Amino acid sequence: QVQLVESGGGLAQAGGSLRLSCGASGRTFSSYATGWFRQAPGKEREFVAAISRSGSSTYYTSSVKGRFTISRDNAKNTMYLQMNSLKPEDTAVYFCAATVRQSLFTIVTLHNEYDYWGQGTQVTVSS
Repeated sequence: QVQLVESGGGLAQAGGSLRLSCGASGRTFSSYATGWFRQAPGKEREFVAAISRSGSSTYYTSSVKGRFTISRDNAKNTMYLQMNSLKPEDTAVYFCAATVRQSLFTIVTLHNEYDYWGQGTQVTVSS
């Protein structure tokens, strides 16, 4: 098992930046493909970005491509989401998620394929 804890959320102005972190404890972090999701009030949870076990493969939803960067440091058991050029529509609770995968290069984008979730961190972007 792995436990996930998000941090780094807060209030930002449109055009600003935030960096989210997802710290993991428990089983070896490098065993997991990981990703970020978000959920705005009244909306379903949506995929934001995913990264493979090795960190060599990444994938983004179209609305954040070019603005957000997902990365991970397996030695520090941590995944990151650098969010630049923030927009009010990025306002949501952001969740990190993890699931065991054999391949070092597999990307997982479907929320129902993830087994472990953090509690979420609020990101609010003002216009």
